[in-house]
Amino acid sequence: MTPRRLLLAAVSGLALLAGPLSGAALAQTAATAQPSDPWPQAASDIPADPAVRFGQLPNGMRYAILRNATPPGQASLRLRIDAGSLMENEDQLGLAHFMEHMAFNGTTNIPENELLRILERLGLAFGADTNAATSWDQTFYQLELPRTNDETVDTGLRIMREQVSEALMEADDIDAERGVIEGEERTRNTPGLRSAKAQFALLAPGQRVSQRFPIGDLEVIRTAPRQRFVDFYNAYYRPSRATMFAVGDFDVDVMEQKIRSAFEGWEPKAPDGPEPDLGQVAPREEETRILVEPGVQSSVQLNWVANPDRDPDTVAERRSRILRGLGLAVLNRRLGEIARADNPPFIAAGASSNTLFDSIDISTLTANFNPGGLQRALETAEQEQRRLIQFGVTEAELQREITDTRTSLENAVAAAATRSTPGLVNGLLTATNDDRVFSTPQTNLEIFNAAVDGLTPAQVDAAVKPVFEGQGPLALVVTPEEIEGGEAAVTAMLQASEATAVTARVAQAAAEWPYASFGTPAQPTERRELTEVGATLVTFANGTTLVVKPTTFRDEQILMTVRTGIGELGMPTNQVQAQTLAGFTFAAGGLGKLTADELARVLSGRIFGASFSTDGDAYQLAGATRPQDLALEMQLLTAYLTDPGLRPAPFEQIKAVFPQIIAQQSATPGGAFAIQSSGLLASGDARQTFPTAEQVAGFTNDQLKAQVTSGLSQGPISVVMVGDVTVDDAIAAVGSTLAALPARPAAPAPLPGSDALRFPAGTSTPVALTHNGPPEQALGYIAWPTTDQIADRTEARTVGILADVMELRVLDEIRERQALAYSPGVESSASEVYPGYGSIFVNAQTTPENLGAYFTAIDVIAASLRDTPIDEDELNRARAPTIEALRRSQAGNEYWLGQLEDVAARPETIQQTLTHISDLEALTPADIQAAARKYLVPEKAWRAQVTSANAAAQ
Repeated sequence: MTPRRLLLAAVSGLALLAGPLSGAALAQTAATAQPSDPWPQAASDIPADPAVRFGQLPNGMRYAILRNATPPGQASLRLRIDAGSLMENEDQLGLAHFMEHMAFNGTTNIPENELLRILERLGLAFGADTNAATSWDQTFYQLELPRTNDETVDTGLRIMREQVSEALMEADDIDAERGVIEGEERTRNTPGLRSAKAQFALLAPGQRVSQRFPIGDLEVIRTAPRQRFVDFYNAYYRPSRATMFAVGDFDVDVMEQKIRSAFEGWEPKAPDGPEPDLGQVAPREEETRILVEPGVQSSVQLNWVANPDRDPDTVAERRSRILRGLGLAVLNRRLGEIARADNPPFIAAGASSNTLFDSIDISTLTANFNPGGLQRALETAEQEQRRLIQFGVTEAELQREITDTRTSLENAVAAAATRSTPGLVNGLLTATNDDRVFSTPQTNLEIFNAAVDGLTPAQVDAAVKPVFEGQGPLALVVTPEEIEGGEAAVTAMLQASEATAVTARVAQAAAEWPYASFGTPAQPTERRELTEVGATLVTFANGTTLVVKPTTFRDEQILMTVRTGIGELGMPTNQVQAQTLAGFTFAAGGLGKLTADELARVLSGRIFGASFSTDGDAYQLAGATRPQDLALEMQLLTAYLTDPGLRPAPFEQIKAVFPQIIAQQSATPGGAFAIQSSGLLASGDARQTFPTAEQVAGFTNDQLKAQVTSGLSQGPISVVMVGDVTVDDAIAAVGSTLAALPARPAAPAPLPGSDALRFPAGTSTPVALTHNGPPEQALGYIAWPTTDQIADRTEARTVGILADVMELRVLDEIRERQALAYSPGVESSASEVYPGYGSIFVNAQTTPENLGAYFTAIDVIAASLRDTPIDEDELNRARAPTIEALRRSQAGNEYWLGQLEDVAARPETIQQTLTHISDLEALTPADIQAAARKYLVPEKAWRAQVTSANAAAQ
């Protein structure tokens, strides 16, 4: 990951609210369906999607089946067990999750380790296609089937049936897996998780939900005897608690019969486990807590708690939620605009209202801030929330949220026929877990339209007011440093803010869209069909090229990129530049004539988007839209290219938050390694090096603006467009925008030496790096230099399969046999810009004591690949999932957008795209051994280890 992408990933995390309830893993927000409940539509006036076949076997197991052919020939299976960590006894803490692991470790009819191998031979990769997850209220198993033939479907169903009814849980296998679970606990023990636990403890003291985090208790994990696993399994893994979801390109009648054949003989082995006592929401007064956690994002939360909403999913209930949601949307938009203003009081802020695992209703107002900014952040967020309650929403604000929500729902209706199979199956799973009706996009739109018909601001005001009337507020400050005065000082800040009068919001001025014309629309000077890939190459007089590929993969989706300039090739190799920050500040800076917020207001009700990145050989703008907004989207991207705002406010904001980004990344071994290794793995090349806080502090927005605008102003423009679009519409949209611009200067020559990127020399002992997290956390990394994929991708593809084979062995040895790490990974990379630059690398989080064993094990695996040919079965188990993942990608617009990126300048890449699968299929065990001998050279291996600076200090 380049420093820009690493930075953007870190900043994106900051842009989301840091409150633990905002994370997807912690924000499941509805009632737990009881095993004896009918489908929720039986007690609702909302009709379920008629295309879904809902059923129930005589043994009580439910199923939902839906035919869907996006992508074609594939299917997604989910098997949900209505039990999670909430069902654990005190001596079983963590066993619901542990049991999920054991379901992969041998069953009555499938020996240990063979389950994954069976699926790999069918083209399913562990993790991506074969996985499971345990939450507070459910456990589910998932399979992404690459084909829907009898062999694949029958095998998938047979394995799922074995997992939920025939797990052996042998004592020796349990003992062997304990280290893996400990490794997972160690990996997940992050500042974010620790702050989540603090929030749960504050909001739900004494309730089961705050005492049953799925990872469990290490003492139980280390010592629980086999019988406790058996007791939990038999009590909760039973047909009356199971629901099978099957979505894909198959005959529904056939799939229903297959599910019946696989599961109707399943009978429970013990009485049903009891439903957990979720406790009562305790009476609360105002309270303040502070969690000091080095490496965490500074945030303040105001929480209000109430008894959980257990009302069934009805039209009336949805209307209530719609009205409340519109009011919160207005508040969140106001808070967002404040965060994007000059000298903002917080980095990001927002409000939400959720029901947490049927245990407690929580309304939360959260603001993220830089250290030292607590008081301003708290006061501004609290007073803005109170302003909404006291003065309400305006008609203009309400209509904007209605328009934007309706647009999204209408677009969902238009795209309903090409919804993705994984998305649909996950929607069914979520709806069932939340005890909600799985309704069609059309039904959702109709319910929304009825709810907002004649809606007044006063009605929305009345709906949103109770959100902040629960018990509380319960204030939680999560901070990497002590707060002067402690909890009493925070309480005083809050009380002083509450005593401050607020005034009504000033109405915002209306604005018009000023970027509708860029000159006389241009006509193509050349048009050539690229029949091999179903695309058309169009050239315009000003040098702009357009590659357009119409597809039917997804209705109402058009993706595009606009590339120009030479990107990193025009940047010095010995100096980190201010434009490193451009990926975050570019879109946030708006346009020359419109701020980002003005732009969003002007384009309300339209589907548009714009992002910016610096690639190795180009600057890139990317967008997404629908057919009716295509002309507008191209106007937007052209405006960003020719008149970017690049305002100082977002630049100053990222500068201010940058020390926190480094602190947060440094709090975990993986984050610390990403920062510190970025330059090391490029032999000190400044373009790849993550900047220091001191370097960023010295940057100016004028520097960034000059560097980016200069880079964007030179060189021909290349457009790629893929999706629900005709060639003629694409030509018209580009012809009236980018192709209508004056001819541009030629691209500058790359700076001397800019096309050279060197992998570091091998290290006999690991390079020592440090992180600031717990002493028991460490990371080991080893990489070998390989090759690029510039002219011929065949060699890089061979290296990729070598990495896949290596990963099979690493998982087997590092995770399963030695339990040194929970999730070791092996990957390969090959540059499309820098000759000779690529690598295979292995990394894993482990303990400091196990680093030596880890490196030894990797050396042994590398030697075995060099010295002994792999067998055909191992090659197929590594290759088949990669091929199937590639086939799945080829049925999506995103894949073709990337593949067609260089076609205009390098037409030879078409053939490289067409031969990808055949190249992989042609590989032999001898090819893999030859690649291992060529690249896994011991003397060239670069090693690093990351251990805790806190441990070193001790």
